[in-house]
Amino acid sequence: MSEQGGESWTAPAKLNLFLHVTGRREDGYHELHTLFQLLDWGDELSIRTTDDTSIRRTGPDFGVPEDQDLAIRAARLLQEACGCARGAEISVVKNIPMGSGMGGGSSDAATVLLVLNRLWDCGLGIDRLEELGAVLGADVPVFVRGRTALARGIGDKLQPVSLGRRYYVLVFPGVHISTPQVFSDSALKRDSATIGLEEAVDGGGRNDCEAVVLNRFPAMAEAFEYLARWGRPKMTGTGSGIFMEAENEARANSTARAIKNLYNSRAVRGVDISPVHEKLYTDGS
Repeated sequence: MSEQGGESWTAPAKLNLFLHVTGRREDGYHELHTLFQLLDWGDELSIRTTDDTSIRRTGPDFGVPEDQDLAIRAARLLQEACGCARGAEISVVKNIPMGSGMGGGSSDAATVLLVLNRLWDCGLGIDRLEELGAVLGADVPVFVRGRTALARGIGDKLQPVSLGRRYYVLVFPGVHISTPQVFSDSALKRDSATIGLEEAVDGGGRNDCEAVVLNRFPAMAEAFEYLARWGRPKMTGTGSGIFMEAENEARANSTARAIKNLYNSRAVRGVDISPVHEKLYTDGS
């Protein structure tokens, strides 16, 4: 059995800089307006192609059965879509905590679609890969597109946005939050207005899910109170991940170090283009 590839790929995390719930659809999904910020940090994937058709996960076990792993499901979906007679071995190092609201599984899936499309010579365009990604989850398309973006709908109507160089401190309190529980809460605001691009880029908006979570989960409320001494803590998505914007890299690093005595934290940089796109496409397109 011969193999190709085996390179390491950073599947970037994302932040929802704001998240407005603007309505509810008949199928139960909520209409959203959000600004996705991609980061220069995330899970690390090693993807190796093989001459047989099996798709296998190698590397450390992170508690998700292989058949439920979005990275494996993405590979199998692409294999079926392009009729590929080759297989792959995929190793995932989970740096993004599960349930943090930072899109780890979705980013892993998008990375697999993008990379195996190249390694298997499938020749599918970004539009088709985005369609496949949407089958796997609402957050997958933004990672397939690989751009920081303003989003509407269920997060699938994307408008690329350039935010320039930004720095953030990520904080992980280790709280498990159920997304269905948040979206089914009667206190959730479901009629927020959309905001303009300029307001979004300037830091406008809020996370409508934040009030519900802080009310339901005392540990999150406690973390917000503690973190307020360093900046304005915000929640991303419906997960337990918290972020704060920092004025520069030095401030992000010093804040992350100061918080480490109580919470898992790290400093990261926001990027306009996904590290996967930067690596796959030399012109960044």
